[in-house]
Amino acid sequence: QVRVVESGGGLVQPGGSLRLSCAASGSPLEYYAIGWFRQAPGKEHEREQISCIGSDDRTTYTDSVKGRFTISRDNAKNTVYLQMNSLKFEDTAVYYCARDLTCPVVASHWGQGTQVVVSS
Repeated sequence: QVRVVESGGGLVQPGGSLRLSCAASGSPLEYYAIGWFRQAPGKEHEREQISCIGSDDRTTYTDSVKGRFTISRDNAKNTVYLQMNSLKFEDTAVYYCARDLTCPVVASHWGQGTQVVVSS
């Protein structure tokens, strides 16, 4: 079974950058689509998929992050990244990754997530 671990979150000022990592064990990620999701404070029942990368490396982004976030994969490291630039207050959330066969990802298992706080 593929297990994913998210990392790279932290506290950052508006306009700053972070790079999140989604590391996998149990199976090569290159055969899967990987989606990045986020759950904002006060929205415990809403986990929004903000980006996805297919096994063919095609990428998708939700409008709120398009042009600011970049998803990529390093198959040698079995890791998918989310480069987040020009961060805004509204990007504050817990970020999760999950895998599926295709984008958009329908997640069946979740990791612990990594928290991103954008604050001045």
